[in-house]
This record gives sequence, C-alpha cells and structure tokens, in this order.
Amino acid sequence: MAFNIFNCLYPKPDAIFKLICFPWAGGGSTHFAKWGQNIYDSLEVLSLRLAGRESRLEEPFANDINQVAEEIAHALLPIIQDKPFAFFGHSMGSYVAFMTSLHLKEKYKLEPVHLFMSSMTAPHSKARPQIPKLDELSEEQMNSFLIEFGGTPKSFINDKELLQQSIPRILADIHFDTPSKAVLSCDLTCFVGSEDLAKDVEAWKDITSGNVDIHVLPGDHFYLLEPDNENFIKNYITKCLELSMLANF
Repeated sequence: MAFNIFNCLYPKPDAIFKLICFPWAGGGSTHFAKWGQNIYDSLEVLSLRLAGRESRLEEPFANDINQVAEEIAHALLPIIQDKPFAFFGHSMGSYVAFMTSLHLKEKYKLEPVHLFMSSMTAPHSKARPQIPKLDELSEEQMNSFLIEFGGTPKSFINDKELLQQSIPRILADIHFDTPSKAVLSCDLTCFVGSEDLAKDVEAWKDITSGNVDIHVLPGDHFYLLEPDNENFIKNYITKCLELSMLANF
C-alpha cells in the first residue's frame, strides 16, 4: 500500500533522512519524485500520490482532509520508523503536509524534523482565499479562479482538453478543510514567490513552537519551477536537515 501511495524513483537505502514531498492541487507525484536524482545522498525523496491519479486512477478522489492525513500517516509508519524525516509541500500540498504532521503527532507521537511549506497562506489566516460555489461559475470564471487560487499553472489553463480532464481532481484537492489553529514543535520554513498570490505566510509561525524562517524567491506562485529557485530549495533543505542532525549530538 505504501508503495502505491508514495513514488520513490531513486531509492537510497543508506540515506540519513527521508524527505516526503506533497504536490500542489491536481498535481501528480513525478515532479518531486525526480528531485531524488540530483539531491544529496543524505536524502531519499518520496513524493505523495493521491487517490484518483497515476497508478491510483481507479480510486475515488478524496474530499476529507482528515481521512487523507490518516491514510498518509498510516502508510508512512513503516517508511519513517527507522530514520528522521521531513515534509515539503507546495501550495495545497502544504495543507496536506501540515494535517499529516498533526495526525502523526496526535496519534503516533511522531513529528517531522522540519516542515518546509511553499506558496500557501497559513490555514487559520483571514487572508486565506475563500472558495466560491464552483458549480455556479462560468468556464471563464472557473479558469480565473483556478489561477487566482494558486493551484494551477497558467500554461495548464491554456490546454483546454487537459484542463477538462483534470478539473475533478483539482476541485477535490482544493475542497480540503483545515482546523483554525494547532501547535507542533518542529522548525518550519516557508518559501514564497515575490509575485506570489499567497498572503500572510508569516502566520505559519502560529502553528509551531519551533523556529520559523521565511524565504522570498523571485517569481509567481510556481516560482519553484525555475531551476535556480528549485536548486536553492533543495540545497536549503539539505543544509537544514544536516544541521539538525549535528544539533542532536
């Protein structure tokens, strides 16, 4: 089951850390799974594959974030039991990573070494976008909303056939709900684009008692698709995790 839920293209059995990546709304697992090819050998990268896509295409889309978090946490247990782990989430993936962290802590007394959040307003912030009644939107309004909400690249919107095929999974993802506040104890880093639509990322500091850092990188909501930004993130994650290991000695 864990094999089906997580995509690990480049297994590294001798890695020190597990980095679990959570894709954006409507996204698949491949983009982040490829990080394992050129990231440091100290990290093994696994990317989440949600129901309704890729090898899980026959499964119905999830619409309950708590059930999703429980499924992910249960599948993670055999993967993270012997090594420290960290989460990276982009856009809606940040919410899923956050909720999975809560579930792991509350039910299994486990917590990531570090949470890396990207391009998403904190769940309890008043700046968080409100989701309209999507069945009442015209096609143009729907496309505009998908861009403004920040779950869909503009180039994707232009491919009408692909968009129509993918809208159900995008909508399933963005209907996830989250609690108003919660407290973790791990360190947290938030990345955001300089022209990003995500607001009030500073509010992520409320969900953990650990240290919180914010990095603004050039670009829009999908700034991380730029190679320089992506390399910065991967190098930053590696240094953070390696420093955390030294701090424990």
